[in-house]
Amino acid sequence: MSTEDFTLSFPEDEKVLVTGGSGFVGSHTAVRLLREGHRVRVAVRGPAQEAQVLAALQQAGVDPADLLEFAAADLSADDGWAQAMDGIAHVLHHASPFPPTPPETEDEVVLPARDGALRVIAAARSAGIPRVVMTSSFAAVGYTLTPDNHYTEANWTDPDTPGLPAYHKSKVLAEAAAWDYVRANGGIELAVVNPTGIFGPQLVDRPSGSIGLIKALMAGEMSVVPVWNFGVVDVRDVVDLHLRAMLHPKAGASGSLPTADRRACSSSRISFASTSPPRPTGCPPRNWPSSRYARRRRPSQLCGTPPFWRAGSPTSATRRPAPSSAGSPWTSATPSWQPLRA
Repeated sequence: MSTEDFTLSFPEDEKVLVTGGSGFVGSHTAVRLLREGHRVRVAVRGPAQEAQVLAALQQAGVDPADLLEFAAADLSADDGWAQAMDGIAHVLHHASPFPPTPPETEDEVVLPARDGALRVIAAARSAGIPRVVMTSSFAAVGYTLTPDNHYTEANWTDPDTPGLPAYHKSKVLAEAAAWDYVRANGGIELAVVNPTGIFGPQLVDRPSGSIGLIKALMAGEMSVVPVWNFGVVDVRDVVDLHLRAMLHPKAGASGSLPTADRRACSSSRISFASTSPPRPTGCPPRNWPSSRYARRRRPSQLCGTPPFWRAGSPTSATRRPAPSSAGSPWTSATPSWQPLRA
């Protein structure tokens, strides 16, 4: 699917619902849409998130005027989603919990991510909205290693992988449930974006997981710096790809794996200014398993995506079908599904 000659434009009276508008990607999405004169409704849990969205717009120098409105809706509850979809033409679903520290139980992260995605898609379908674009993650694709360290739409992270953080598992199961719902019910298209480590200007007070990694490195919060290599992508490019997936006629039932280029970011290439906190003194050998280190760090300090590159524009292959979230035990040895390609 070529998008090189595709114009990112749509009627200004078509309103876009953005979930997760107080987050890293969602705030940049709101900025982009409002800056270009489009009408935006942001779904928020309450007044605190509403204030965070307004602060992000102010940080970006954007005056929303009468183009911005809010709707109260929570990923963990049915209330509010039907009203949030009223009068909406496009849905960009960014919202998903990313706790700064490991949760007490996986369900604190998995359930709102999975059930929230289903609530958004079901409400959009009931409202007659033709497509939802969902933000997933490379965490849902590439944390079950492949023999050649390359990843495509056919790859899934096995959620039963020992030591897999709750956030990573939530992204797998939320995306799997979303594809399963669309395949089972029809009546709506789904496009999914699976970014690698997202970096760029910070518009909100809470650092994202990727930004938190850099903050931890620069603040001297890590006693050991593992030999990391991981894919990176600019948050503004991630937003651009979501908008292309929202508008391009061939983007339904598709997904993309955005990363910058063949060169991955490496922790060994991050320099420390002389005025910064002391540089971490520990440096493990290059063959030291990063998972040994990862188990000792909180999720906000992890961005260990293996480097990968998928040539071409947002995919011509059908995004992988998902196993039922209530299906048989899912292990890499006995998958309950098979990849389907266009």
